[in-house]
Amino acid sequence: MADRRVELPTAADTTALGRAIGARLAPGDLVVLAGPLGAGKTCLAAGIGEGLGVEGPVTSPTFVIAREHPPLPAALGGRGVVLVHVDAYRLGVGTAVTPDPREVAAQLDDLDLDTDLTRAAVVIEWGEGVAEHLATEHLLVRLDRSGRRSGAGVDPEIESDERRVAHLHGPDRLVGEGP
Repeated sequence: MADRRVELPTAADTTALGRAIGARLAPGDLVVLAGPLGAGKTCLAAGIGEGLGVEGPVTSPTFVIAREHPPLPAALGGRGVVLVHVDAYRLGVGTAVTPDPREVAAQLDDLDLDTDLTRAAVVIEWGEGVAEHLATEHLLVRLDRSGRRSGAGVDPEIESDERRVAHLHGPDRLVGEGP
C-alpha cells in the first residue's frame, strides 16, 4: 500500500491527476473519491475518463446516480476499459443527516457494481465508508481544501479560490508517482 499527497492549484492540475490515475486503471479497479462539495471530485473523474480514453464528456451523475462510459476506439485513444461513474451523494452520503453506512452500501449493491467491476473501472464519488467492500483493494482519493487564495493565480474553473490537495491511498500501482 502507498500514500501520496498532491497539490492541485488549478482545475487543470486536478484533471491531470485524474488523467494519470485513469492511465493506470484496468477492469476490476475501484476508485473511491471523497471530499466536500466543490472539492473537485467530478473534475478528477473527468480526468480519469480522459486517461482511460472513454466516450465523454464525463459529468456528474448526481441525478442519475450511475453513468457508464464505453471506451473510444483504440485509434482515438481508447484503452478498451469501460468507466462506470457513480455519485453516491443522492444515496444520502453527502446530506446533513448522516445515513446508516449499511443502508448506503445496500443501495450501492442494488446497482450491481460488483458485476461491473469484472469488466469496468468503477469511480464512486462520495463513496468513502460505504463502497470499499465492492473490491478486495481500491484507491481512495480524498480531496481537501487547504486554504484561501487570492489574486491573479485564482482559477475560475474551480468553484472557489481555495487551493486543493489530493491525498491518495491504495495499491502502489494505482497511487503512482506522478504527476
